[in-house]
Amino acid sequence: MIILSVETSCDETSVAITKDGKEVLSNAVLSQIKTHERFGGVVPEIASRAHIEMMLYMFEQAMKDANVTVKDIDLVAVTQGPGLIGSLLVGINAAATFAYANDLPIIGVNHLIGHIYASQINHEMRFPSLCLLVSGGHTELLLIKDHMDIEILGTTLDDAVGEAYDKVGRILGLNYPAGPIVDKLAHIGEIKYKLPKPYLKNEPFNFSFSGLKSAVLNLVHNMKQRNETFKVEDVCASFQDVVTEVLVEKTYAAAKELNVKQVIVAGGVSANKGLRHRLVSTITDFEVIFPEFQYCTDQAAMIGIAAYYQNKIQQAENKYGIKGTSSLAFDHFKINS
Repeated sequence: MIILSVETSCDETSVAITKDGKEVLSNAVLSQIKTHERFGGVVPEIASRAHIEMMLYMFEQAMKDANVTVKDIDLVAVTQGPGLIGSLLVGINAAATFAYANDLPIIGVNHLIGHIYASQINHEMRFPSLCLLVSGGHTELLLIKDHMDIEILGTTLDDAVGEAYDKVGRILGLNYPAGPIVDKLAHIGEIKYKLPKPYLKNEPFNFSFSGLKSAVLNLVHNMKQRNETFKVEDVCASFQDVVTEVLVEKTYAAAKELNVKQVIVAGGVSANKGLRHRLVSTITDFEVIFPEFQYCTDQAAMIGIAAYYQNKIQQAENKYGIKGTSSLAFDHFKINS
């Protein structure tokens, strides 16, 4: 099965062609980072207009790169949420128009499930597995019992980890997006400052990073008030040490309690080298898999991979009249094909 997929949940315009839930034939991605950099974050209206301007080109580029024609495509998939509503509407309308014009079925895919399935491109998911989903807007622990059978174990009670990285970067005067810069500086800095470790002992599967962010803000503010010199990289190292410790320890504890076969790390923050190193060095009795770096951030290939398995389950349900075989954790974003 060859699937054309579209992803426009935020500020990346992407169209991909994937085959049989595994092979990426093409993955055209256009980032808007330079456009939004001067604003210190994504401006939704600007993002939506940029998607409109480049959408047709991305369709053409993806099909050219994959060396396929419309006749080769079996299914159209599109990110249906969560994300910026204006950006999502551009992608959904483009995908729906393409599907209607070419008499092709279309399926909506949850953006977060797409991130989970990015690991399936270069690895084999084994069930039951535990997924640590970390991105700019989400921090969650998920139990994956089977394909599309996902249970949310815990989530962030306030800031997502990627959001915390960006806010700490802003406190330190770093450019947007600050997450990768904080990660890079942390590797050359020293862990000099004691920051609170938000373990939430009564809520072992939940996360909280708002207090940690505030602690960094107070630390920097107080040092400036006292005219103390400090190195930005040392603050980054101290912050990242706490974040990665909490993420890894909670993930490890959940993996042991649930006795899973595999730990999957997904989302944009899965590209964080400090987090990767700590996960691999700490969780040695479980297989830990990551997407390749090019599939960590938002792109359409992950949507096409997830759509393949979602479509298989929906087809089986329709054929045999069985309902409830797929239990999506993010059911309020699910739409029928």
